[in-house]
Amino acid sequence: LEPKRHPFRVIRWVLQNKSVLKTPFCLPVSVCSAMNKYLFLSVPPQVHVKMNKYLFLSVPPQVHVKMADEAVCVGPAPTNKSYLNMDAIMDAIRKTGSQAVHPGYGFLSENKEFAKRLAAEDVVFIGPDTHAIHAMGDKIESKLLAKAANVNVIPGFDGVVEDAVKIAGEIGYPVMIKASAGGGGKGMRIAWNDDETREGFRLSSQEAASSFGDDRLLIEKFVDNPRHIEIQVLADKHGNALWLNERECSIQRRNQKVVEEAPSTFLDPETRRAMGEQAVQLAKAVQYSSAGTVEFLVDSNKNFYFLEMNTRLQVEHPITECITGLDLVQQMIRVAKGFPLLHKQEDIPINGWAIESRVYAEDPYKSFGLPSIGRLSQYQEPINLPKVRVDSGIQEGSDISIYYDPMISKLVTYGATRAEALQRMEDALDNYVIRGVTHNIPLLREIITHPRFISGDITTNFLPEEYPEGFKGHQLTSEGRRELVATAAALYVSAQLRSQRFLGNLRRQWELCVELEKGSHAVAVSRSGSTFTVEVDGVKVEVSGEWNLASALLPVTINRTPRVLQCLSRDAGGDITLQYLGTQFKVRVLSQLVSTLSAHMPEKVPEDTSSILRSPMPGSVVAVSVKPGDVVAEGQEICVIEAMKMQNSLIAAKAAKVKSVHCKAGETVGEGDLLVQLE
Repeated sequence: LEPKRHPFRVIRWVLQNKSVLKTPFCLPVSVCSAMNKYLFLSVPPQVHVKMNKYLFLSVPPQVHVKMADEAVCVGPAPTNKSYLNMDAIMDAIRKTGSQAVHPGYGFLSENKEFAKRLAAEDVVFIGPDTHAIHAMGDKIESKLLAKAANVNVIPGFDGVVEDAVKIAGEIGYPVMIKASAGGGGKGMRIAWNDDETREGFRLSSQEAASSFGDDRLLIEKFVDNPRHIEIQVLADKHGNALWLNERECSIQRRNQKVVEEAPSTFLDPETRRAMGEQAVQLAKAVQYSSAGTVEFLVDSNKNFYFLEMNTRLQVEHPITECITGLDLVQQMIRVAKGFPLLHKQEDIPINGWAIESRVYAEDPYKSFGLPSIGRLSQYQEPINLPKVRVDSGIQEGSDISIYYDPMISKLVTYGATRAEALQRMEDALDNYVIRGVTHNIPLLREIITHPRFISGDITTNFLPEEYPEGFKGHQLTSEGRRELVATAAALYVSAQLRSQRFLGNLRRQWELCVELEKGSHAVAVSRSGSTFTVEVDGVKVEVSGEWNLASALLPVTINRTPRVLQCLSRDAGGDITLQYLGTQFKVRVLSQLVSTLSAHMPEKVPEDTSSILRSPMPGSVVAVSVKPGDVVAEGQEICVIEAMKMQNSLIAAKAAKVKSVHCKAGETVGEGDLLVQLE
């Protein structure tokens, strides 16, 4: 039953003399295909995919379908008509004769009614029983149960919130408003005053209803500057429970995790054991049986407080698999079948270090990541690198839509030490090719190379503290600027050489001008074989490489330092877009004559954005709060846009009269679409 498992290898094991195939390459559930009457639910698709009577939900276009024997459509893209439609999913189970369901990460994975309906039809739910789902899925009840189980809890209001402002005032600001039935950062707001409480309560209620079908909220004291550390637990139906060490999840934006690692740099063995034991106490108190996660907030003095328990497989579970060697999905299937755990607490190791970066189709320059949609025109995962794992559900040609979470993949690296895992993550991000949608690799790379992150000195406020004016991309040093200018010049000359070979007119030296970030650099280039010597503002830089202009990746050596850049675009006019150290830079390479003449070209006047409101992301209009003729104050809400289950309030940039409104509730808008115009 137990395989020899490696966290980066497709494996096969036997369950009751039936073969089950498991692979790590899937989003968001780690089971990518299976056989013999099991249903696996995944995100973000429109089809159920079946392989020899095991069924799971897949992602178009046909990533998982290629591995399956049968697909069953469960409805159109909107989640309330497909993945939250229990009737449609139950019909798929009956049609295929599935014996069990693995619910994946979201949607119905923590829905007790769904688990009850499965049990009523004698279908096994690969997860905890309905009692545990109900007890831990409701944040209000779970907090009361945690208190009873002697688990540390955050002070707050334990009932159903009706008068949010009054309760917040009694607790004392700042407070956290969050959905009782929620998770994943949905329906969650921090409020520092009465006005923010009113707005946060309204938006959180709407998000909670949209994402979970339950608009109840709770309010608790917000622990400022905490760490978010969670404990993975595993329990069976025979009273056995283990804690599988911790995951550090403090790097977040909008209360959603961005980078996770295991173990944490912050915990000592005593704190780790205390947190693990409390997590197991809670699991046993609700007779939990399956894989689950108990989340804690940890302050600077290593005091920890129960946050919530997720009664499902977590998105970040691969890093726990890497350091323990346990396959969590396999363990969930074993427990669901009724087998006891094979391991004791003393058997659970911490071997090495693992880091996960959540690669999103998001624009990191807008609030650290607003959703982006589009088609993946080019897509290449860095799975050729050692000890790199990519869990994804898309391929080249896949569409990223507004209907589901914008996550493209989970990029995981593993090493014997944290430094080794970080270096592998840096290399993997540089070698990850994503074209057609905006992505957050620039932000991810800046995080994992940031001195504060490398030192382990992080909290959940890391991003706003380090980038108070918003993320601006990699900031070039003088040396980095020279490297980028030299590489762009060498790439330009390589293209010129290809043309000259065809024309039979070879040159060996070039005098160029390279424009970068409103700066201009005089450049002299000479060539010897595949090595270019580029003099940038009087400093010589040696750049060598294969210079394959058709390749998505551009591996070069700059002054004996290996780098991997990406040439995102290049045209005959000398405009080149390079991805360097994760960030995209626009460079223009011109001859000296063209550079002199271009100085006489008129510049485009930028648009006055204070009088117009454009959609910062693709999504649907939830509400429009103004009409033509209304007078709005600076900062007043004009409309609300929902994208990928998150609601965003858009406000007026100045006090003015509304001239025209170009949208209405229920409409779908694209990024940059004009919504409202002010006089």
